[in-house]
Amino acid sequence: MSRILENNPLENEAIHIIRETVAQFEKPVLLFSGGKDSITLVRLAQKAFYPASIPFPLLHVDTGHNFPETIEFRDRLAEELGLELIVRKVQDNIDAGRVKEETGKYASRNILQTETLLDAIEEFGFDACIGGARRDEEKARAKERVFSVRDDFGQWDEKNQRPEVFDMLNGQIDHGQNVRVFPISNWTELDVWSYIEQEAIEIPSIYFAHKRKIFERDGLIWSAHDEFVFREEEEQVFEKIVRFRTVGDMSCTAAVESNAFTIKDVVREIRSSRISERGARIDDKRSEAAMEKRKQQGYF
Repeated sequence: MSRILENNPLENEAIHIIRETVAQFEKPVLLFSGGKDSITLVRLAQKAFYPASIPFPLLHVDTGHNFPETIEFRDRLAEELGLELIVRKVQDNIDAGRVKEETGKYASRNILQTETLLDAIEEFGFDACIGGARRDEEKARAKERVFSVRDDFGQWDEKNQRPEVFDMLNGQIDHGQNVRVFPISNWTELDVWSYIEQEAIEIPSIYFAHKRKIFERDGLIWSAHDEFVFREEEEQVFEKIVRFRTVGDMSCTAAVESNAFTIKDVVREIRSSRISERGARIDDKRSEAAMEKRKQQGYF
């Protein structure tokens, strides 16, 4: 049977959510990092509005510490699909003295993205930000609604969220409020990769096994990019075959040893994995409630 006639409940749900977002909000935007989840959202948005074009822009909050492979892919994808790509840089806020950059062994610009995101929301008047967060990623994400309401300051209050009964989505918000929309909230990492394989979606090479200069710290594998990643003198650099399960900043995202050179290999590897993909994100390890605290401050 043709794949056109196949039924994919997760895909159907995500497309429904994206269409509801466009119907209920005046100015939505898709938060695009160049990672696998936001790339999947772009494909879903294409399907949701085909043969018309995607009716909202992409927004990337660029920390300046991104993997070069991801930035190259981001720009190329936007150009190939003819999509509007808005880029706002954390460095601009650092230069203006609005945020202070961390220093030290575990310094990261990840939390600094929040201020830049909120500035962009205000600048363009976005009332709905579509993101690729999933409930299986982290326990704070598990409490997230599909339409997640944020207050005038971008803050998330878990006790002030709407019930979502029988897939009914309520997009009514007060002036100044904003909603984060998560169409693939019910997907798992394996679901995303299986969909990428099924749809033959191109993704950045960083997700596949490759030889890379790295160093080890605290049992984790770090990219040896001294401009952005703090490395002590005794931490020796050597080459290893690795890949990245999640793509954040170089300064907070560790690699994993892998021989997964193709999407089929990645799917096989994930099926046998017992560790969350965010287990390699040092920003989530700062405390048990690290993600929840960032969300309360306005994080994605």
